[in-house]
Amino acid sequence: MEVPLLVSDFLDRAVRLYPNKVAIVDGDRRITYRELDERVDRLSHALLDLGIERGDRVCMLSPNSHFYLESFYATAQVGIILVPLNYRLVAADHEYILNHSGVSAVLVDWEYTDVVDEIRERLPDVKHWIVAQDEGEPKEGWTSWNALLEGASADKPTRPAIGENEIVSINYTSGTTSRPKGVMMTHRNSYLNAYNMIVHNSLRHEDVELWTLPMFHCNGWGGVFALTGMAGTHVILRAIDGEDMMRLIADEGVTFACMAPAVLRTILDTEDLDRFDFKTKPRFTVAGAPPPAAFIERLEKELGWDFIQLYGLTETAPLLTISRPDANTEQEDWKRRSRAGVAGIGVDLQVLDDDGKPVPKDGVAIGEICARSNVVFAGYYQQPEQTAEAIHDGYFHTGDLAVWDQNESIHIVDRKKDVIISGGENISSPEIEDCLFQHAAVFECAVIGVPDEKWGETPVALIVTREDATASEDELIEFCRDRMAHFKCPTQIRFVAELPRTATGKLQKYKLREAFWDGDRLVN
Repeated sequence: MEVPLLVSDFLDRAVRLYPNKVAIVDGDRRITYRELDERVDRLSHALLDLGIERGDRVCMLSPNSHFYLESFYATAQVGIILVPLNYRLVAADHEYILNHSGVSAVLVDWEYTDVVDEIRERLPDVKHWIVAQDEGEPKEGWTSWNALLEGASADKPTRPAIGENEIVSINYTSGTTSRPKGVMMTHRNSYLNAYNMIVHNSLRHEDVELWTLPMFHCNGWGGVFALTGMAGTHVILRAIDGEDMMRLIADEGVTFACMAPAVLRTILDTEDLDRFDFKTKPRFTVAGAPPPAAFIERLEKELGWDFIQLYGLTETAPLLTISRPDANTEQEDWKRRSRAGVAGIGVDLQVLDDDGKPVPKDGVAIGEICARSNVVFAGYYQQPEQTAEAIHDGYFHTGDLAVWDQNESIHIVDRKKDVIISGGENISSPEIEDCLFQHAAVFECAVIGVPDEKWGETPVALIVTREDATASEDELIEFCRDRMAHFKCPTQIRFVAELPRTATGKLQKYKLREAFWDGDRLVN
């Protein structure tokens, strides 16, 4: 017997077995799985009643909320494709993504309606403007999400015969180019990734997850589906705040969370943790950039909480590797545990040289991380050439460079395309460089990522100014902040006489990194 792997299975199971269990804690709201299911069904009907059909695209622009969880299941069960948006992007980024994906309805948190209104006239495909808002009246030109639900049927919608290889979401990433690429995730991709998340993060029915990770990040690293499938409880955190996190961990009995290194740093830096009555010892999964080994040691020794490191990409749903104590890694081998780790179940991982051959497993030889797995995406939306560049010779080529050892534990050392991962966000260095080149004083520039205790990495720009022109560090940073999402902007500007180049004029960024860093120490 062959039954299609559909992400709607995860909510179906929870509702069937545990209808009265609390599914979501969102501020003062507590929503059971039965209530969540009814809201999901009503939203499906509401979207269909608006004329949105199977295969149409609907976006979600919002911080973490119960509305976000509803959007994933309401679209998936009737074959509508969800386009989760990064709320930290600027209006111009959203304009490109919405037009490129052909979104016909926008679902937007009440705090972000102004961002969409700024570009509304330049979104010809959008027909419906729906605001997620629990209190107050929607602003002019917007339809209330909750009002739509009240007017929609609570009956189970008729589900089409969806195949597991059909697209369930398009997750846009701006990882390697100045223009985002739409990563097409299938039901099968997301389903099997959720299975891996359940296994490798030891998820169970009793788990209470604190949502520090944005749900738009590749479907919250699968947590939208994995935790729901186990009928755990989703505790919503709308914005990162150390006090709020500690209070929720204590009050709600949080047992699990996924986060970027910057969030882990916020937790570790929260003062006087004895104020909080912690009844649990949570498991914290960190990804986005490897955290300092000292963070792991502090978390486990000072708080007695468990640390798990994973590595993956939006294109891989995302889990590729997992790092936690096992037969090959001692509990207190902090340095080794900060590595990306070993392949997850069902992941064929290789570290290949430029000829496509595996590099020696000696912890020294560098190659590109390549993966073959059912979690690898279906391709980039309407970008076949970029898809062919990424998937060839039977493997997805990540663009990340690494070494591996005799136990096949991966340690990432660089990125082929100069992606900077700061606070869990992918930042394109060419995008920053393009922005800086617009300044009249900039003659040449190069942007590199350097290690940062708080953010994992931070972008630093090295600038050669034009003859007889001047600019200050603050001026150039502000110039970028006026034109780009703030998280993408350089945190430091260094003025240099020249940039190292090859005989053919190609920029040698590795030399910049070598000059910028002396081992693990920043050269001032």
